[in-house]
Amino acid sequence: MSLIYLDFNRTTPIAPSVLEAMQPYWSTHFMLPDQEHSHAQAVGEALEHAREGLSGLVGCEPFEIVFTGGGTEANNLGILGTLGTQEPGHVLVSELEHESVQKAAASLASHGWEIETVPCETNGLIDPERLGAQIRSETRLACIQLANPILGTIQPVREIADICHNRGVSVHCDASQAFGKIPVEVTSLRADTVTISGHKFYGPKGSGAIYVRRGMHLTPIAYGEPREMGLRPGAENIPACIGLGAAGTLATKCCVDASATLFELRERFTKGLMETINPQPVFLCSESPRLPNTVAIEMPGSARQIQKSARQLVVAAPRAATPPDEMTRALRAIGRTEAQIGRTLRVSLGWINSRDQVDRAVELLADACDGVMA
Repeated sequence: MSLIYLDFNRTTPIAPSVLEAMQPYWSTHFMLPDQEHSHAQAVGEALEHAREGLSGLVGCEPFEIVFTGGGTEANNLGILGTLGTQEPGHVLVSELEHESVQKAAASLASHGWEIETVPCETNGLIDPERLGAQIRSETRLACIQLANPILGTIQPVREIADICHNRGVSVHCDASQAFGKIPVEVTSLRADTVTISGHKFYGPKGSGAIYVRRGMHLTPIAYGEPREMGLRPGAENIPACIGLGAAGTLATKCCVDASATLFELRERFTKGLMETINPQPVFLCSESPRLPNTVAIEMPGSARQIQKSARQLVVAAPRAATPPDEMTRALRAIGRTEAQIGRTLRVSLGWINSRDQVDRAVELLADACDGVMA
């Protein structure tokens, strides 16, 4: 049985060209950039070339890119590094943020910081004016993601950043889900720090970076022999950095065309579901700006049972867990009931999906619904 993978917001396979770029740095070019040898110098040059490749995707200067061990580390550095030397104050965190953002911010409470949630509207968007009304004189940071992995909604980060900066508030933006799906230029977002995660756009797992706006000061959150502009200690994971740079270069070339193709496939998929499933499914936040590859669908029956029945498909369904998983939290944030949440699937398409796969996915989901509803 050949799997049809429709869970690309969770993780992506490494692209062949990215894997090829990484291969020499596992063994042949194994030295560290600061070793005193010409081979080490070549590794250092490759590392900077990778930084340039990623900066091309992100839309910034290479020196504004700091390599990390993934999106989670980048979120922690963006939040804790921004506030590390400041007197305790007030932090705003949107209701839709990734767990690494929420927990990094929550950790500050024990040091005297007040963490306040910015609620999400039922359309899956954060209202800039509502966020602005929550800013106080002691507010130091606002955390707002660019795109939500469950709903696909794209937040008005630039408008929010302008409101925050006019009040002297820094902005951290987790953009992990956007790169490789839509064109992103961080200078247009106007956030002070922006998170990048390699495995979300066909790079290696355990690779990531943070954009740090020119003039923005961060303090390190781990200590040792300084690397990466003094913000990350320890030996660089050269293969991962090379892979991330290669993925950035690839995504820069492919993103515009890929975005259009993903949109076409998603529309074909949703149209197919509407025509074959009765009662018709409900597509959440469909009137809001969304990632072209993502759709959250309320099905006519249990999502877990449909997922189990359509075994050939890899899609996302909420898990009954305490604390709630990311999917449950996002659906609760837009006001869905527990019953509605239990009927919701998330489908996220990728570069390697085809029309035939999308059509087959519609057939499998329709058959699964028939079985569950019988």
